[in-house]
Amino acid sequence: MISSVLPTYSRAPLSFVQGEGSWLVEADGRRFLDLGAGIAVNALGHAHPALTAALTQQAGQVWHLSNLYQIPAQQTLADKLVDLTFADTVFFTNSGTEACELAVKMARKYWFEKGEDRTEIITFDGSFHGRSAAGIAAAGSEKMTRGFGPLLGGFTHLAFGDHDALTAAISDKTAAVLIEPVQGEGGIRPVPDQCLKGLRDLCDEHGALLILDEVQCGVGRTGKLFAHEWAGITPDIMMVAKGIGGGFPLGAVLATENAALGMTAGTHGSTYGGNPLGCAVGNAVLDIIATDAFLSEVNRKAGLLRQKLEGLVADNPEVFESVRGAGLMLGLKCKVTNSDVVQAGYGQAILTVPAADNVIRLLPALNIADDDIATAINKLDAAAKSLVKS
Repeated sequence: MISSVLPTYSRAPLSFVQGEGSWLVEADGRRFLDLGAGIAVNALGHAHPALTAALTQQAGQVWHLSNLYQIPAQQTLADKLVDLTFADTVFFTNSGTEACELAVKMARKYWFEKGEDRTEIITFDGSFHGRSAAGIAAAGSEKMTRGFGPLLGGFTHLAFGDHDALTAAISDKTAAVLIEPVQGEGGIRPVPDQCLKGLRDLCDEHGALLILDEVQCGVGRTGKLFAHEWAGITPDIMMVAKGIGGGFPLGAVLATENAALGMTAGTHGSTYGGNPLGCAVGNAVLDIIATDAFLSEVNRKAGLLRQKLEGLVADNPEVFESVRGAGLMLGLKCKVTNSDVVQAGYGQAILTVPAADNVIRLLPALNIADDDIATAINKLDAAAKSLVKS
């Protein structure tokens, strides 16, 4: 008999009932160190007091307003994002998947308004842009697309890091190039800064729009507010979600005025996107993360964690191969099956997240305590040694 919850997830036998900071409490009382943060969502950990206060205050005023009306918290958050980034305008969604849908629409509508027949969007193997029609078509992986045809057309998929293929593929029919500055689901694979610079130049050369998917790598995750800042470039359109809500469902599409020229009244909408509750939390998140002092601490903690992880790899050569990633978006390339490492972690009361290329993801809260970093290494070491003994 089918479960009352549609069985689309292979869930671990864990039920968490309370969280605080980087820790989760299981129903049986066990405490787990959370290095997944809801897959880079709980950017400030669990039950952060500033986020709790913002949500509680807004909940006592008004929960939902239709976008038929002005929403003050939404305007405030949009103004902050415009001030902090390349963008001139913002549309709020509830998730990264919804952000992908709009980014694709926006890019194609741009060229329609320009009177040019450009609909092709170039994407890359190993990418993940959500599980909607546009998202799975953009990624193009057989695992996600099988059985869901016919797929949304107009996507060209290239091998990750194949510069020659990209140069050959981009043309005057290319509407946009869509890429994650750091692939998350694909195995924590950063795009080198020089490659992002070259991609921006190539898009400019051909007049194509550059869409960055910073759903997982954005909002302070790499030590800058957004990952592309390390390369010194700006996109035309950017997808944001996960960390921006600190655990509350919130996403956004940021764009230049030029890229958004086709998105006029009636071309897109959302019932819940930009609702007062989500935007109240989003404002609180940005007030904390988008400061030099906070981002400096992210970089310091990232350096500390990476150093300790390199030692972990050296001490467990039968289990781990290498460390990869940027900031507090790190991966351990495994020699044993990565899901076995995740399972062994459960036995040591630590949570990690599997990814492609036999990697486990480490996506801790950006404000994780130094003591918790030390504890994480001890738990990961114990998990690795348990696999060797078995």
